[in-house]
Amino acid sequence: MNNLKEKYRKRLKRRKGIRRKVFGVKEKPRLSVYRSSRNIYCQLIDDTTGSTLASVSTLTKNIRDKLLYGGNKKAAELVGQKIAEEAKRIGITGVVFDRGGYKYHGRIKTLADSARKNNLIF
Repeated sequence: MNNLKEKYRKRLKRRKGIRRKVFGVKEKPRLSVYRSSRNIYCQLIDDTTGSTLASVSTLTKNIRDKLLYGGNKKAAELVGQKIAEEAKRIGITGVVFDRGGYKYHGRIKTLADSARKNNLIF
């Protein structure tokens, strides 16, 4: 089997296991993270209603202007900071973290650490 297909299949399997356990409510929404090779995206999701409460990515205008490239740790740190600010703005202090099947290192870890450093509890 193609190596990339196998890697993608394993990530989806990990993602399903995570989604079985992680569930966000309005008071403590799910912080969902998706990363591509060029950008990183995160959302605060209320799973009871299926609605997105806030979202931030490297394609957001105020973040895009500060970065040359959206697929590195510096970009992930900035996105983590902004999502923590958005959560504080709408009155959320705690979240459950959904890493989307990605391994907890690199950009995913940097985003989580940055959000924690900016007073988002998970």
